Amino acid sequence: MKTGNTSSVNLQQDSDFESKVGYYRWIVCGLLFFATTINYVDRAVLGILAPTLQKQMGWNQIDYGYIVTAFTGAYAIGMLFVGRFIDKVGTRIGYAVSMIVWSIAAMTHALAANVFEFGAARFALGLGESGNFPAAIKGTAEWFPKKERAYATGLFNSGANIGSIVAPLIVPWITLTWSWREAFIFTGLLGVISLALWLWFFEIPERQKRVSKAEIAYIQSDPPEPPAEKVPWLKLLKYRQSWAFVESKFLTDPIWWFYLYWLPNFLNSRYHLNLAEIGLPLIVIYTMTTVGSIGGGWMSGALIKRGWSVNRGRKATMLLSAVLIVPIVFASIVPEWWAVFLIGLAAASHQSWSANLFTTTSDMFPKKAVASVTGLGGMAGAIGGMLIATAAGFILQFTGSYMALFIIAGTVYLLALLVFHLLVPEIKEFKMEG
Repeated sequence: MKTGNTSSVNLQQDSDFESKVGYYRWIVCGLLFFATTINYVDRAVLGILAPTLQKQMGWNQIDYGYIVTAFTGAYAIGMLFVGRFIDKVGTRIGYAVSMIVWSIAAMTHALAANVFEFGAARFALGLGESGNFPAAIKGTAEWFPKKERAYATGLFNSGANIGSIVAPLIVPWITLTWSWREAFIFTGLLGVISLALWLWFFEIPERQKRVSKAEIAYIQSDPPEPPAEKVPWLKLLKYRQSWAFVESKFLTDPIWWFYLYWLPNFLNSRYHLNLAEIGLPLIVIYTMTTVGSIGGGWMSGALIKRGWSVNRGRKATMLLSAVLIVPIVFASIVPEWWAVFLIGLAAASHQSWSANLFTTTSDMFPKKAVASVTGLGGMAGAIGGMLIATAAGFILQFTGSYMALFIIAGTVYLLALLVFHLLVPEIKEFKMEG
């Protein structure tokens, strides 16, 4: 009875605290969530339509691999510059420019008629979409104290999963009702809505008139950071913390690219699911990933609030995520719904991993360097994505088997965590030179 009363008092105190402080930072999180959702709807359309387009256009697996490589190559190039651009012009303008570019690029797919033209459209889309995560991570660092950042990151990052759920709901219907060209146009137009909401509601806390002084004080409640100058990339690469983030993104981001672009093909070739049937398995998989994204961010935050260090809380959650991914190695040899479950579990655990990995940048680096470090890591992840896209095309073209790809997907996270830990034995903020 006593414990129950104590819990009720704590809940009431939390509610009273939130009422006094305010909620506007969660509106910002909602904006980041919506933009990330639209980003992934645009990104997922090609994967869903791949079996249809391969038949209509006469692509083989290698052709498709090259088209995916065009996107990831542009994403890598974009990541090389976009973090610095966002640090320079600010989150509001930087994210808006990114939305404009990716929305227009998404719609240009409707004009494509061959492999080269699809590759060009994917290249433009990759350039635009490279701004999403650097801007979102920087926005989170600007609007949330450290103890809430992993949870907020998990929430907005779940937009990737929601976008991957929305896409198989609407893309097959639009395609079967009209054509695949209309599917690209409609999803591209969604970015215009995201842009309007972003420009209307977002500003940094100090300039946002809708936010209370109490909430600004809460957001800025972490110990003050020393003034930091712009940090050149070469200087960032001097730090083990940068390399820990970069290697982790390089090894694990390609697995998410693989899920996004080859799951529809896998379900079509292995279980003979057509465009009308493929939606439900994809919805189940990406619904599971939503739970993983939010749950992973919540778990590390809960551990830290209970007295765990940031280092232990983040790494324990990342280790659990890496272990839960391992069973995907059996996905290609089990019945359909067992494969869906194993892939869903792995994808959910990837998002848990990703939410915590992203948050380590703001755990370790000053705010002015967060977008640049995130951009470096995103570039590394995209380079890894290029390699997996081309390799997957050749592996599938010549072997017809997904087993090797699922073995890679199931084992690489443990390796990435080991290397991360060796480079950064303790996750904590450090003082950057000059």
